[in-house]
Amino acid sequence: MTTATRVRSDEELLHWLALRLTPGLGPKKTAELLAAFGSPMAIFRATAAELEAAGLPGATARSLASGCAFEEAAEQHDRLKRQGAVAIPLGDELYPDLLTQIYDPPPVLFALGRVELLERVKVAVVGSRRASAYGMAAAERLSIDLAAAGVVVTSGMARGVDTAAHQGSLAAGGGTIAVFGCGLDVIYPAENRKLAERISKEGLLLSEFPFGAPAHPQNFPIRNRTVSGLSEAVVVVEGQQYSGSLITARLALDQNREVFAVPGNITNKLSFGPNLLIKQGAQLVQAAADILDGLGWETRSRIQRQERLELAAAEAEEMPGPMAGIAKEVLSFLSVDKTTQIDELLAAVPHCSSLEVIAVLFELELAGRIRQLPGRSYVKVWSE
Repeated sequence: MTTATRVRSDEELLHWLALRLTPGLGPKKTAELLAAFGSPMAIFRATAAELEAAGLPGATARSLASGCAFEEAAEQHDRLKRQGAVAIPLGDELYPDLLTQIYDPPPVLFALGRVELLERVKVAVVGSRRASAYGMAAAERLSIDLAAAGVVVTSGMARGVDTAAHQGSLAAGGGTIAVFGCGLDVIYPAENRKLAERISKEGLLLSEFPFGAPAHPQNFPIRNRTVSGLSEAVVVVEGQQYSGSLITARLALDQNREVFAVPGNITNKLSFGPNLLIKQGAQLVQAAADILDGLGWETRSRIQRQERLELAAAEAEEMPGPMAGIAKEVLSFLSVDKTTQIDELLAAVPHCSSLEVIAVLFELELAGRIRQLPGRSYVKVWSE
């Protein structure tokens, strides 16, 4: 697994972008070059002969050694800044850990919106573009309930089930990630423009394709492996025999992800995909609780921990002025199942005076957020 570090300079990022934009260089070959040379900068310092010796075809090696992609990389870098987007290279601390584990992780992700959602527990909800009313309702209901439980819903921004999944998550006030099969500035389908704008503010738009990349049909299977690779599990709502949702399910199985399916009417062609998956061992879904139970104890614990952290941050923001920052630190240090002595708290926030910490503890206790126990020790109050 790649060690997570933060790309710190424009020069480093330009080298990553140039690597991504070099013709003939796909994710798998890029990973092999990184393993051989260590970094994009080292790759671009290599000669064509050295690159060929590392397994590149002659034309690709000469193209890479010439640095012909740097002009386009600079243009992409400028577009990122203008759009308020970010590029997340493989190995960056923001790069999703699950995605590094697939066979061919994207070398660079282009992201617009709440990048912190990449660190959360994610479940993909996918299905037919020509979904029935039943399929749309099922996708939306499941996504609402998953979002309410603290899960980030991922999907592919297509019409039909994907759209319903994104809309359901947003309706519940949750996070959703829309993975594009084109550049982030190319909205496809065009009818989802308003939805994309909303997701860019309340969720996250994500693509491995650079700005300006059109929505070619061959891009969508590539997009599907990112949807499943990001996610702990994939839920298939509807899909015909040779549908993209079945492709995503097969990719999920290859990536060792959990696969769930919503059963359908046996007289409806759209039910073929999920019903077949259930016959082959996918977990049957009647409600979001089935998905949450199937994720396992460890993943459910991660969701609960994230919810507690967000609750603590929200509670701290309710306090006025500089006290909010102290309250946030205090709440993050306290536990619901372990007592903490006042001396330990004071040591945890050495930049604050004892009077400031005591004042914050008093306010948090009045608000019902913490409880004082004998011996001047404190615990956080459990909140559902």
